[in-house]
Amino acid sequence: MNRISSLFGVRYPIIQGGMIWCSGWELASAVSNAGGLGLIGSGSMYPEVLRDHIRKCKQATDKPFGVNLPLLYSQTEDHIQVILDEGVKIVFTSAGNPSKYTAFLKEHGITVAHVVANKKFALKAVQAGVDALIVEGFEAGGHDGFEETTTLVLTPMIREIVDIPLISAGGIASGKAMFAAMALGADGVQVGSAFAVSKESSAHYSFKEKIVEADDGSTKLMMKKLVPVRLLRNSFFDEVQEAEDRGADKDELSALLGKGRAKKGMFEGDTEQGELEIGQVAGLINEMKPVKQIVDEMMADFHETSNRMEQIRKEI
Repeated sequence: MNRISSLFGVRYPIIQGGMIWCSGWELASAVSNAGGLGLIGSGSMYPEVLRDHIRKCKQATDKPFGVNLPLLYSQTEDHIQVILDEGVKIVFTSAGNPSKYTAFLKEHGITVAHVVANKKFALKAVQAGVDALIVEGFEAGGHDGFEETTTLVLTPMIREIVDIPLISAGGIASGKAMFAAMALGADGVQVGSAFAVSKESSAHYSFKEKIVEADDGSTKLMMKKLVPVRLLRNSFFDEVQEAEDRGADKDELSALLGKGRAKKGMFEGDTEQGELEIGQVAGLINEMKPVKQIVDEMMADFHETSNRMEQIRKEI
């Protein structure tokens, strides 16, 4: 059995990204019901909101699901307490030091995976005892690594130095991309943008429309003086670009970003002044689909690609 499917108890080695303002209980339960692993994105939730989403997810699916836990927020420990109270058994951590909570979570019977964007932090995460790594190339939406290493390069780079299960993330929205990632050493894939635009995503409809309209060049990695984040082009993007072009410092960029900018764009639908986080692969997404259709099409495409590559192998 595939190592990721076995580790998480799912049918397919497809993990849904725990995206802020997109990944509520409806999306997580839909992905789990479709055979993948759904994740509730706690980064945009107060502790009691997270508790409510976990309980609703339990009612909507009898399949495994998890919580994505960014470690940079002040309420991380409150979120962990909710996770323990509600008996969640899978946690994906990101944006912080995995050694701080991994051992504690594992002592409570929780399977832990951690997001990395370079070799240094991959080794640190393994040393911390994580069960799997999410290897995220800079094609991904949201916050990315400073190194700007692509998924195509990062996956085999990390595979060469670690033995634990690997999940490739960034630029994956098809079975072809899934096949490529696994050919490079991944055991599974994490899908964000394709699920962000799904019918079950909690993202605002106007944000989903912007994703569908996106083309090549519609996103760019911005705010590298703060924390690099991949954004769709809009009026806010233009303001950030102008500030960066004239050499704005961290304080000015922080003031421009302000508070609640991501919520304004992705959840409330202000597609001009909001922060619209999405991956490069948005240029390949042309339709809003139900989660089950996305997963079924990915797996059909994966097997079709596998068969085609076997034929090519015979011809070479």
